Amino acid sequence: MRSVRLFWTIVRRCHFESFLIGFLICFFLVAAVILAVEPSIDRYGDAAWYTFAACTSIGFGDFAAQTFIGRTMTVFITIYEIILVALLAGVIVSHYIEVIHRREKLTATQFLDRLEHLTQLSPKELQEIEDKVHDFSQQMNRGIHE
Repeated sequence: MRSVRLFWTIVRRCHFESFLIGFLICFFLVAAVILAVEPSIDRYGDAAWYTFAACTSIGFGDFAAQTFIGRTMTVFITIYEIILVALLAGVIVSHYIEVIHRREKLTATQFLDRLEHLTQLSPKELQEIEDKVHDFSQQMNRGIHE
């Protein structure tokens, strides 16, 4: 449940919810159009199943669009879904990178603050700073030599 809340928070923060809601509306409208125009589909549940199979590119073969409008709607909803997935992945990755940069900036700010007040630090705190600088130096040297 926590991951769903986090996902929705990211979606809202990036103002992506209107795109998701728009997709859901299009999904159900396309299913209604498919039901209306396709002779082999006679129930809304089957039309929704066909639309789902088209969106996920699963293509179970239970149903196939036979009319021009049905095929056009299938192409439309499939392209919409591909764009949705691509944009959503970008939004999530962008948010994750932003969180990492914020943490790095906070850590760097805290480190610089401690450096500005060296005379007020205890020997233990000074040793921690020295160890962190030593570790960072080793990581940089390893990165240069690789």
